[in-house]
Amino acid sequence: MCLIGFSWKQHPLYKLVLVANRDEFYQRPTQALHFWETYPGLLAGKDLEGGGTWLGIHQRGRFAALTNYRDPAHILAQAPSRGDLPLQFLVGASSPAQYLASLLPKAQAYNGYNLLVGDRESLFYYSNYTTNYQMLPPGLYGLSNHLLDTDWFKVRRLKAKLHELLQDPDPDDTALLALMQDPSLPAGEADIQQTGLSLAQEKMLAPMFIQSPHYGTHSTTVLKIDYDHNIQLREKVYSNAYRAEQLHSFSLAATLG
Repeated sequence: MCLIGFSWKQHPLYKLVLVANRDEFYQRPTQALHFWETYPGLLAGKDLEGGGTWLGIHQRGRFAALTNYRDPAHILAQAPSRGDLPLQFLVGASSPAQYLASLLPKAQAYNGYNLLVGDRESLFYYSNYTTNYQMLPPGLYGLSNHLLDTDWFKVRRLKAKLHELLQDPDPDDTALLALMQDPSLPAGEADIQQTGLSLAQEKMLAPMFIQSPHYGTHSTTVLKIDYDHNIQLREKVYSNAYRAEQLHSFSLAATLG
């Protein structure tokens, strides 16, 4: 997962409204959003190479999402899979704060990441490029491959467009999905993020929706949870430069305990 925008406890109907793009190499084996047989109650996509996930929910009232923190100068060749981090929270029993506290001692074992974890009442953020986790107050947030609310072009654009859509008393899933398919580039090089890659690579990664011959936006997810804990979750899957789209919709009304 490489771009997430979300509103937490700000909308009158929905406690959480989240939109997310997962950017990945097209050839990386992936299973779309589904209920896992190995973990009853878990609804998430699956990275078939690493075995973990990038975003998911559990019917017991748990949510998690992951993005990588891009730092090409500090890559650990033998680091454990970051996709296991959201998975272990989703299927575990620890509170969000307890789970994130357990990650602090092993922060340096992983390549860079950002992690959102939450339950029915609270939402937390942690990056292993920070020294501690934080409980998020109500607000509108953007997260990409740097720290939460970093002032990148794509993050600013996402937050502005999401804010506009959330003026609707019941934001439409189709509009939320379309929001994440924005290929706009910054007007000039000065507004392109700098993470240590070549300018050509940084420019390719600058839009909200990424397209290139071998790497790009693989899927878009829309998650809405209302104040009665009813869930709507949709995923749109793209394959190889915007072709072979699939749409998966789930409604888990009144299932959160």
